[in-house]
Amino acid sequence: MTLMRPMRGLWELNREFERMFNELAGSLFGARSLLSSGRGTAEDVWVPALEMYARGADLVIRADLPGVKIDDVDITLEGETLTISGVRKGAPEEVSHYVREVPYGAFRRSIAVPEGVEAENIKARLEDGVLEVVLPGVVREAQPKRIAIEGATAEQAQS
Repeated sequence: MTLMRPMRGLWELNREFERMFNELAGSLFGARSLLSSGRGTAEDVWVPALEMYARGADLVIRADLPGVKIDDVDITLEGETLTISGVRKGAPEEVSHYVREVPYGAFRRSIAVPEGVEAENIKARLEDGVLEVVLPGVVREAQPKRIAIEGATAEQAQS
């Protein structure tokens, strides 16, 4: 029996779009993209779905991790990058799948976070297959600032 992986092409297409976006963002802005995933093939790395939003002054990151046990997840903060990684253990090898659309194995997701986040203040909870990471007090309302423009005024240009 042949193992069918109907989603493999979509995973590879998603990775290619992300790679191109990261290259474009890097060349245009000289910066890393807001979200980036781990690298690998469709078989050895999968990318959990994320959502990130403000809840008051807190930044909340939620990752879908169904079937992943708490002991199989790691969260690290290095500089301004929060990384969620781990492994979803699969069915025993002796099982013959008829259809396999659930990704197993290692996963990794890195997220750029605001500067000044301290690891000891971060809270994380895994419940019902959803990991919620809360970075307290890091969201600040953006205040617009007027930028002065140098050059000749309209009156000076006419004289």
